This record gives sequence, C-alpha cells and structure tokens, in this order.
Amino acid sequence: MDPRQEEFESSLNVLCNELDNYLEDSYEGVFGRHPNRPGRGSGANPSFDGLFCTTAAFTLGYGSQYGRGYLINIDVRTLERVSAQQMEEIKNKALVFTKAKLPVVFPKRKLDIVRDGNLLKIVGDFSLGDV
Repeated sequence: MDPRQEEFESSLNVLCNELDNYLEDSYEGVFGRHPNRPGRGSGANPSFDGLFCTTAAFTLGYGSQYGRGYLINIDVRTLERVSAQQMEEIKNKALVFTKAKLPVVFPKRKLDIVRDGNLLKIVGDFSLGDV
C-alpha cells in the first residue's frame, strides 16, 4: 500500500476513535454494554470495547448519488433494544461531530460527511497527490 494511503487511513482511524469516545461519553448509562464486551478503555482499540464500535469502510459508491467514499459504521453493542429514533439521534450526533472534526484531522483535504440514504459517508478529495 502506498505510504500516503496508509497515512490517510491512519488519520481516518484516529477520527473513528475520537467519534467512538464522543459517543461513549454522550450515551454513558443510557444502554447497558453487551456482557461479552470488555469495559470501555480495556481493549487495544476503542472499537473493541465499551458500548460503541465505530469503523470506516471504503465503498466505490455504485448506485449512490455521492459516489465513492468511506462509510462510517456505528454499531451499538448492547442486548437492549435501540429504537429507530434512538439510532437516528446517534447518527445525527455522529454526523455533526464528524463534520466538525474533518477539517481538524484532514486540514489539507476537502472532505465532507453526508447522509447517503440511511448511511453516513465521508466524501471528497481522496487523491494521494502527484505520482
């Protein structure tokens, strides 16, 4: 993998970890953590412990009006029922948080986060520069 791509994805991972921590802070005590999941801060990565698991996955975006981008996946690791309304609230908080963080984590790129149907997607300039 190109080192510039590795750097980009490393920064994207930092963003996902920050989002995970933000959601953990925002929803502490609202839902019970899945009993098989380690407590917050005890895993090697924030997505491996606590209530939330936030990750990014690249998509070519076939069939999407926004095209390619990185989908932000937010999983709530609980045995409790998370209503559609609660999940929508979580996604809206994640969208606002990520929109504010993108220029901080990626200051030299023009990136945005959008709702692509029911999904959150980071779109924009993913170029690696001149070859």
